[in-house]
Amino acid sequence: MTDLKLGPGNPRPLGATYDGRGVNFALFSANATRVDLCLFDQGGTETERITLPEYSDEVWHGYVPGLAPGQLYGYRVHGPYAPRDGHRFNRNKLLLDPYAKAYAGQLIWDDCLFGYQIGAKRTDLIKSKTDSACFMPKCVVVADGMRPAQPRPNRPWHETVIYEAHVKGMTALNPDVPEPLRGTFAGLAQPAVIDHLVKLGVTALELLPVHAIVNDRHLVEEGLSNYWGYNSVGFFAPAQRYISPGAGIEEFRNTVDRLHEAGIEVILDVVYNHTAEGNELGPTLSFRGIDNASYYKLAEDKRHYHDTTGCGNTLNVGHPRVLQLVLDSLRYWVEQCGVDGFRFDLASALARDNTDFDPSASFLDAIGQDPVLNRVKLIAEPWDLGESGYQVGGFPPGWAEWNDLWRDGLRSYWKGDMGMLPALGRRISGSAEIYDHRGRKPWASVNFITAHDGFTLTDLVSYNKKHNDANQENNRDGHADNRSYNWGTKGPTDDPVILDRRDRVRRAFMASLLFSHGTPMLQMGDEIGRTQGGNNNAFCQDNEVSWVDWTNVSDRDRAFHEFVRGVVSLRAQIPLLRTKHFLHGEPVAPLIKSIAWFKPDGEEKQAEHWKDPVAKCIGASFAGGGNILLLLFNADADPIDFIFPYFGKRHLRWRLLCDSAKGLVRPDAPIATGKTTIPGRGLLLFERTD
Repeated sequence: MTDLKLGPGNPRPLGATYDGRGVNFALFSANATRVDLCLFDQGGTETERITLPEYSDEVWHGYVPGLAPGQLYGYRVHGPYAPRDGHRFNRNKLLLDPYAKAYAGQLIWDDCLFGYQIGAKRTDLIKSKTDSACFMPKCVVVADGMRPAQPRPNRPWHETVIYEAHVKGMTALNPDVPEPLRGTFAGLAQPAVIDHLVKLGVTALELLPVHAIVNDRHLVEEGLSNYWGYNSVGFFAPAQRYISPGAGIEEFRNTVDRLHEAGIEVILDVVYNHTAEGNELGPTLSFRGIDNASYYKLAEDKRHYHDTTGCGNTLNVGHPRVLQLVLDSLRYWVEQCGVDGFRFDLASALARDNTDFDPSASFLDAIGQDPVLNRVKLIAEPWDLGESGYQVGGFPPGWAEWNDLWRDGLRSYWKGDMGMLPALGRRISGSAEIYDHRGRKPWASVNFITAHDGFTLTDLVSYNKKHNDANQENNRDGHADNRSYNWGTKGPTDDPVILDRRDRVRRAFMASLLFSHGTPMLQMGDEIGRTQGGNNNAFCQDNEVSWVDWTNVSDRDRAFHEFVRGVVSLRAQIPLLRTKHFLHGEPVAPLIKSIAWFKPDGEEKQAEHWKDPVAKCIGASFAGGGNILLLLFNADADPIDFIFPYFGKRHLRWRLLCDSAKGLVRPDAPIATGKTTIPGRGLLLFERTD
């Protein structure tokens, strides 16, 4: 024991709180019988073990005077080891504080990390008696720091263009980032990185998970790692892998400041649906040993977990204290770190107070009423692996959602599949049949061609099938339904005919994305031809497979980069491409509708025309604010003549703004009247001139 004078402390706030004279420790556990606080020196040797003296409102707490920021600590939690009853307490295991804002050291995989005896015939029913402390990272007492200094950009949703990126993947091979900073938050703050985003025209940087991460044991043993980071072990501490030596959370705050200074918002991809502890055969690192029955959803047989995530466990966000943990974490990243929004991984799992998805679940209601969180951008990945888990369109007002129907519909259309015009029409007009209810707006649909989970854009037009052998799962992992096409040969080629076809389709995809109503999201590196060699599940590839190669960019890819910049700029310049409201064909002027659809002969499309399974060409007009846009789509290989339709009993004069087939974005293009020709696999955008 210690000579330190221990006080009762307070049950609030949870975590380790420094007040200038000492540290208050508070840990929630409804079912524990005792909690020991373990203090460590900087070498990782345990120096003190203190039993927290008070238990109030299911919180164990105590105050230790004289402790200061930088102190290393962890917990040992006593209670029954009774897996069949849902309890997995084991005082032999050092546990991480769920509220810790920093960790020191790395997790070292060893059998000692497991709460049960590895190799026992009764597996997880036999309690382990080995100590795990020397294999565990330690929590660090952190003092409150400076908040971000730059004001938030506060971009309206309808003006938002998202760029999904990975901290390391974005900077690891960037020659304009100093080598010591590559792969770090500080690397993202470098002028060259921010300048690329600004010139591209994106308004929000969405980062793959940056919370504290555990590399799965089987990946480590195979020489791989959890590169994407969807394996959180703490929700306040940043992942050490992204922090420069000697730095802390202030490095992240500074990066947010630099991005805000450039007018770019920061959105974090967060994983509150499960943790790195896995199923009942996983390690005991934190939540499982603190209060397994409270933190996790248990099956009817409480020895097992109710898993709707496919990751072994599901966090019990319907529990008041677990919900508090999630909300406290979110507010911390907003208020203390300057974050502008969140993308929630497998968000349907968060809206299951019991077993079914509920649009009025505790989490959704709480976040909608929170005065801090209901003002930031909220994006759902609107599915999980449980029954009724697919909930595209099912989230409440205030939420945007990843719209995989946009991805699949546009992929099928530009691949040339039959009968895709109805899907094309719904998707480019904001997916109103999904989102136009309860006052939701077109921005609720986050449209994307590609994301981290799947092919890159270059691979989408270069491979018919996935090639994931490097993941060492015999190519069984990853999606099989990619709706991709290689346009004549697999993978890299020097054939100019095939490369021209691929470039046409890439440009058509990108123009469709930026000219559709909704919120567009680009994937890191797509604009300069990043490839993963056909790997559509590179979650474990922390290497050149996943990183952006900024130096070996072909002339074709440089031209494509300029095209992407052009269509992003057009979207920013033309309000009709980013409308705040759904268009349903309302009259905006005599004989002119807010949205209308046309056949190549200029006749307005009627209900029966949508049923033509062979048709691959369509025109769409958007009208409002004294302007009219005409988008012409042709997924056929051959060009098609298109007669300009009448508007208000007369033909209009049109200026061509974009020809995706030729890679042109020209606001000074010649005026067109009468008719035009839509190139094969091409998209044209016209604006009225009279």
